[in-house]
Amino acid sequence: MSHSAVSNTISQDITQDHRELEEYYSKYQAATTEKEQNQWANQFRWELARHSAAEELVVYPALEKYLGEEGKRIADSDRAEHLEAKKLLYDLERTNVTDSNFPTLFKKLVDDLREHMRSEEENDLVKLEAAIPREESEALAKSFQRTKHFVPTRAHPSAPDKGGLPETAAGLAALPLDKLRDLFASFPSQETV
Repeated sequence: MSHSAVSNTISQDITQDHRELEEYYSKYQAATTEKEQNQWANQFRWELARHSAAEELVVYPALEKYLGEEGKRIADSDRAEHLEAKKLLYDLERTNVTDSNFPTLFKKLVDDLREHMRSEEENDLVKLEAAIPREESEALAKSFQRTKHFVPTRAHPSAPDKGGLPETAAGLAALPLDKLRDLFASFPSQETV
């Protein structure tokens, strides 16, 4: 007898990403060598860039669609928070892990993100889940995961963030260069991620 697996909801996938980001930051803090610090900082940066872009392309339009004016206000506020995070991430990407400003800059980014993630998990996603059937939430989760494979892996604070064709085009244009830069970056081994 076969059972179909229950798919994750969009809230579950986003929350899982948030916990992974927290874990990567903790591993950066616990790292004892410059190489390990650099690897975990790169892993954090890579995941945050993908996560943010996928939220902007999948989740924020869903908030607007299903929650109307309230969803638009939530999405606009979240986009503004993402822009600030992208600016910090952009600065972090251009700062060497050995620079004395790196830990302070990284901590500022993480502290800002913690508040954003808490608000998403406790407010935004709760409202979205209440407004849609589980099947729609599962479809959004699948789209979110799929989108993360086709978005930039670096911060691009000047790129469009309203979703749709402009953001998709900007992301596809940036993706090859980001992937090329990732080839020369140091990441943790797959076993440790």
